[in-house]
Amino acid sequence: MTSLICTLQHHQDDVNWCAFAAKLLATCSGDKTLRIYDARDFSELPFSPLTGHGYTVHCCCFSACGQFLASCSTDATTVIWSMVSGEIEAVLEHPGRSPVRICAFSPDSLHLVSGASDGTLALWDFPSRQLRRTGAVNDTTMVACSFSPCSQMFMTGSTYGDLRLWDLRMNQLHAEKNAHDLGVSCCTFAPSILSGGQVVQFRVASCGQDSLLKIWAINKFSSGAYKMKLLHMLTGQSAPVLSCAYSSDGQLLVSGSVDKTVTIYDAENAVLLYRLKQHERYVTACAFSPTSPLIATGSMDKTVNIWRLEDGCSGNEESAQTSIKGRASGGRSKLLVSDWSEDDVSQWLLEEGLEGLVDRFKGNNIDGTELLSLTKETLASELHVESVGLRSKLLRKVEELKSDSVCLGIPDEFLCPITRELMKEPVIAADGYSYEKEAIESWISTKNRSSPMTNLPLLTTLLTPNHTLKMAIGRWKTSH
Repeated sequence: MTSLICTLQHHQDDVNWCAFAAKLLATCSGDKTLRIYDARDFSELPFSPLTGHGYTVHCCCFSACGQFLASCSTDATTVIWSMVSGEIEAVLEHPGRSPVRICAFSPDSLHLVSGASDGTLALWDFPSRQLRRTGAVNDTTMVACSFSPCSQMFMTGSTYGDLRLWDLRMNQLHAEKNAHDLGVSCCTFAPSILSGGQVVQFRVASCGQDSLLKIWAINKFSSGAYKMKLLHMLTGQSAPVLSCAYSSDGQLLVSGSVDKTVTIYDAENAVLLYRLKQHERYVTACAFSPTSPLIATGSMDKTVNIWRLEDGCSGNEESAQTSIKGRASGGRSKLLVSDWSEDDVSQWLLEEGLEGLVDRFKGNNIDGTELLSLTKETLASELHVESVGLRSKLLRKVEELKSDSVCLGIPDEFLCPITRELMKEPVIAADGYSYEKEAIESWISTKNRSSPMTNLPLLTTLLTPNHTLKMAIGRWKTSH
């Protein structure tokens, strides 16, 4: 179930967008301002509201670690704000000086895209704040944009009704004409990438003036070709759907509509879970928190509602708290499994009914880090666990521990995609993803230099330290 926990009523005009970072919520409005809130208690920060725009603010988005916020406006600019001070870091003037309707950061925060009312796109190099490339679709307005989880391409949607896939050279990889009759209003990539054989698959949700929410599969073939296929057409709302967003694990999908409702779906199975009816006018914005079971929805009634999901891994905060307390009572006071000692592992084995493995694990000095890296092969060849059933049971329990780390609030971007552990020395590989240095070095040396996320060859084995991510992880660990 869901519950409304608070309503924010500070804006003086329509709320146009909501965006979460790990610890912050940003909203923007037709009143020319942005409001910044602490995502723990939704108190407004001292430097809020932000008042640098001259006209309506249409969209806002956070950089990956929440250090910066970008906002775009009818005043033809995209403004970069510091979330430390609330000061303006840069003002990016859109080519052609057309009203900017949409902006989006790449997940690695290396690029920022802005789209305008004249159909133009601007791709910015974010570290240097320099314009890198431009593109355009004639006779339309850009109103939607989302980067792929690999940061190497992005999707745009327009009032013409088409969805277009672009690479970082501003080449069109695919165009899905008439994706939504009467126009697209929003699009968003799912956070995960599926790979198998010669195909890498991405998922995208889009919504539009046709009152539909659609889920698409984008298949990338080893030949470099792309194909887009409609998987689901969701009809839970009776009027144009204005906004949509995935949860951080990709399991849930939320949308807001002109019919004043908010709908929440099981994204994988395309099943309607909840319909929320609290807003008095059109629901124009929606966003999931990346670290808590919370949803923010914004409306033309000038309010932002904060909802709590009460059940499931994505939304059962009570269960997560119980889990933390239960593990602490077992003698393991640390939140992170990778920090467990050998004694912590032994205690966990006893609690899970695996007492027969305690002596074997102690004899091999298995601590939390070693526990998370266990495989069927190491259990059989190194620890000599002969029972197939016992090996399978243990690995299932280990997978539950890994999923618990997400449910307990560790931001997914802080976890290495290979080990699913909190990164200590994050580095950026040629595929644009960040990995634990030791894990990706081992992968490269044994996996023929392919990307763990896309299964495609890495153009180079050069690894770049991700200092920004390392600092963000350090701040998160200190605060927890």
